Amino acid sequence: MAAETAFPPTAPGVAEFKTLPAGMLLKSTGRGSYFDESNRLFGPLFSYISKHDIAMTTPVEAQIDRAAMYFWVAPGQQSKVTGNTPGVEVMQIPERRVASLGARGGYSRENFEKTRDELLAWLAKQPDMEPAGEPYAVYWNGPFTPWFTKRSEVHIPVQPRRRP
Repeated sequence: MAAETAFPPTAPGVAEFKTLPAGMLLKSTGRGSYFDESNRLFGPLFSYISKHDIAMTTPVEAQIDRAAMYFWVAPGQQSKVTGNTPGVEVMQIPERRVASLGARGGYSRENFEKTRDELLAWLAKQPDMEPAGEPYAVYWNGPFTPWFTKRSEVHIPVQPRRRP
């Protein structure tokens, strides 16, 4: 059975604005870069959902320079969440507006930075929106998916452009 999705993915090579739903996320944090910490970030989150019989939901979100990983909790699974535990914080987040660029390929710093830079260039050309936060990664596939079929996105929170 496929994992439930928190929101629709952005197709590879497509840049768009989209609104992400409000929801419940589970957060695990580390030190340094996400790419150095991803295995240590995943473990507590996976243990939490396994212990509480919570179904895996896609995508997984990742803060890159301040290592953090976020799992979405599907609305029908939220009653199983029992609160914070060592290594896992439960968060309620509001609806968010983001610029998104879809990508295909391995989940590497190089691919993140390339997609981020392309999205920042696209966003700079948009007359009505501007960045309102740091870029972060959105990963749609598990670790056993072949690298060339993996899908990801970079999101940048946005707000209406301020006029001088």
